[in-house]
Amino acid sequence: MSTVAGLVLAAGEGRRFGGPKAPVLVDGERLVDRAVRVLREGGCAPVYVVVGAWVGEIPGAVAVSNPQWPEGMGSSLRVGLEAVAAIGDVDRVVVTLVDLPGLTGDAVARLAASPARIAAAAYHGERGHPVMLGVEHFGGVADVARGDAGARDYLRAHADEVQLIEVGDVASGEDLDTPR
Repeated sequence: MSTVAGLVLAAGEGRRFGGPKAPVLVDGERLVDRAVRVLREGGCAPVYVVVGAWVGEIPGAVAVSNPQWPEGMGSSLRVGLEAVAAIGDVDRVVVTLVDLPGLTGDAVARLAASPARIAAAAYHGERGHPVMLGVEHFGGVADVARGDAGARDYLRAHADEVQLIEVGDVASGEDLDTPR
C-alpha cells in the first residue's frame, strides 16, 4: 500500500480577501484546521501546511515555513513538495488550497484511492482542486510553479496522464475569495 501525504497551501496574504485566509473561522473552525481535518479524513498522512503571511499552531499537521510567500503560490508549492519529498516514504501527495470550505473527506478519499500518478478532482466534469501527484512528478511541477501559477501548466502539458476524479456529488470546489 502506498503512502499518500497531504499538502495544504496556506501561505498567501489573501489580498482580495482582506487578509490571510488560514485563520479565518468558517462554521466555528479555522480554514487551516478544516483543510487538515479533511485531508486526514480522506486518508492522507502525514499532512503538511505551508505557511507564510500567517503563522500559527496547526494541530495534526507539520507547518512548513515559506519565507518567499510574497512571490506567490508557486513558491509555496515548491516548498511544500520539497518538504514532502524529504520524508522519503511517500508515494503520492494530495495538494489542496486552504480556502476550499466545500471540500470533504469523501472527495479526498476518492482522489487518494486512485491508482493514477496524476489526478485532479472534477466538479461536474470540470477540473478543480485538490490534485494528486506521484513523487515522480514533484520535480516537473516544481520547475513550472512560479508566481501565482501552481501545477496548472504541468497538468496541461501532461493532460493525457491526468485522471479526473468526479467529486461534485460529495463536495464543492468553490474557493472563499470574499469574507462570509
